[in-house]
Amino acid sequence: MSHVTISSLEELTRYEGQELGVSSYFQVTQPQINLFAEATLDHQWIHVDAERAQSESPFQAPIAHGYLTLSLLPYLWMQVVTINNLKLQVNYEIESLRFNQPVKVDSHVRLRAKLLSVKNLRGVAKTRIEVTLEIQDQPKPAYTGVITFLYHFDK
Repeated sequence: MSHVTISSLEELTRYEGQELGVSSYFQVTQPQINLFAEATLDHQWIHVDAERAQSESPFQAPIAHGYLTLSLLPYLWMQVVTINNLKLQVNYEIESLRFNQPVKVDSHVRLRAKLLSVKNLRGVAKTRIEVTLEIQDQPKPAYTGVITFLYHFDK
């Protein structure tokens, strides 16, 4: 696991075009999947019925909701980067997101992040970040995409 600390727009621009780091692994458990199903009202059997998933699913196990894996992004992102001196951080955009492979119950996932670009919008940093959610011991990631955050730094 690596970690970067950034305290200003100027520091942020120094990382443009570079991999920022990789989070630690996080285990996706059945209780988490069940809680996500409750929160989103998505009780599809492929997620919550372990016996049926083992016998009928092509994955032979329950899988996490794709949006559950996406919702882990802020938690894992904070393990890669700390941004100091902020008034506000805003989720702005997700582009080119592709779910490449399902995350089976009890899998371990981690985030890999690369800062593609930084634009200064009158003191607000618009950052485009390439994200990959890797699954331990799997050649294909769970998803890949580009996210955009807006960072409003204190002056």
